[in-house]
Amino acid sequence: MSVYDFSVKTSNGQDVSLSAYKGNVLLIVNTATKCGFASQFAGLEKLYNDYKEKGFYVLGFPSNQFLNQEPVADEDMEQVCKINFGVTFPLFAKTDVKGKHANPLFNYLKAAKKGMLSEEIKWNFTKFLVNRKGEVIKRYAPATKPETIEADVIEELKADA
Repeated sequence: MSVYDFSVKTSNGQDVSLSAYKGNVLLIVNTATKCGFASQFAGLEKLYNDYKEKGFYVLGFPSNQFLNQEPVADEDMEQVCKINFGVTFPLFAKTDVKGKHANPLFNYLKAAKKGMLSEEIKWNFTKFLVNRKGEVIKRYAPATKPETIEADVIEELKADA
């Protein structure tokens, strides 16, 4: 099993298979526009822009499960994130990342790479690095800034290129 076995919803409600990203390195992140870590959007966008030509994608999954920090409606998400944060990387529909209604993709990610004390996602901007085979290889805490992940992204882009 890999992330390519999952389908997710776009912000306009369309189903898309993550197999569309097969062969690329992915950074999957649960985001929120009103989170204290929202400043990380800039770092995520920089990573995406710096390495997208080499086969790297940041995939953002807005979540409203942490103190209601994502009030933006799905249909407005891309525009709000572009205007307020300069985001051009793919954003998907609001997604539950924990609890009994958690998206199966996030259940897979959490099981593949547990956090410090448990597999649960504790806050917005938890990040999962996925290699070109669709395997989760690293998990980063919400406080981990995108620029500190750059070396890992470069290493994965070199692997199996």
